[in-house]
Amino acid sequence: MKKTVIISKKAPKALGPYSVAIRSGDFVFASGQLGLDPKSGNLVQGGVEAETRQALTNLQNVLTEAGSGIEQIVKTIVFLRDIADFPKMNAVYGEFFHENPPARSTVQVAALPKAGAVEIEATAVIK
Repeated sequence: MKKTVIISKKAPKALGPYSVAIRSGDFVFASGQLGLDPKSGNLVQGGVEAETRQALTNLQNVLTEAGSGIEQIVKTIVFLRDIADFPKMNAVYGEFFHENPPARSTVQVAALPKAGAVEIEATAVIK
């Protein structure tokens, strides 16, 4: 099966030796996105809500580049620095997934890169 590395000018570059996303067959496997501004590479201001919104926007841009879209996501994993932020993250998450939301796991982690509050990874199908 062919493996294609996905790069998007509308999403932050990888912070290490990994691909932002890989397209293989009918799937796109997107690495976790933080709430990073693609231009500056810095976390957006405004707390977990703003970071969640930016992380999902980044995912949307990566998936579009891969020939998919946010509506094609079948599974997400949300990593939170503080599980107490779950209601705030969940409210913003719901803005992106109105009907038939993907399967999701949410976990609290000890720390995230750049001291982020949230990171979201996704697996999507190709349109």
